[in-house]
Amino acid sequence: MELKIYLFRHGQTYHNRDAIFSGWLDTGLTKTGIENAKIVALRLKNKKIDIAFQSRLKRSKQTLKKVLKYHPKCKIITDDRIIERKYGNLQGKKHYDFVKNNSPELYDQYHRTYDFPPPKGESMKMVEKRVLSFIKYLIDYMKKNKVNVAISAHGNSMRPFRRYFEKWTIKHMMEMEMPYDNVFEYTMKV
Repeated sequence: MELKIYLFRHGQTYHNRDAIFSGWLDTGLTKTGIENAKIVALRLKNKKIDIAFQSRLKRSKQTLKKVLKYHPKCKIITDDRIIERKYGNLQGKKHYDFVKNNSPELYDQYHRTYDFPPPKGESMKMVEKRVLSFIKYLIDYMKKNKVNVAISAHGNSMRPFRRYFEKWTIKHMMEMEMPYDNVFEYTMKV
């Protein structure tokens, strides 16, 4: 038997559009973000989805609501192990202002270094640890319940998912951009 995982990123948010560190701040989808979610919905329209996971953040929930338009009986579970990376003291700050007041090098360290957390925030290594605990739980859950799963993730929580399932290096994971309107499909044999 084959079970499917459908992984996607929430649509564009106001903070994404305006280059603001969101982290755990609750920002909603832009008009473009809603369109991104509708594209994901169409990509998944004819797929069998039994359970869907979202984080507590509005952008994950808004995206999933649009995606599940064609799956009205799908059960939804909120699990914050898939939440966005916490940017700590950087949350709510514009990228440009941070670079202007600090340096491009420090911005790059906080933004794309694996084990360098912003003040009071998470490194990608920390995000990967919690996402991996979710993946272990997810695999057991899917095997036990024989279900196909959709995951409305965030840009930085998608990175460890893709690293795990696509066998990426840390370097590759940190360099890749996560698209707003695509779906990554993974098959588990049980």
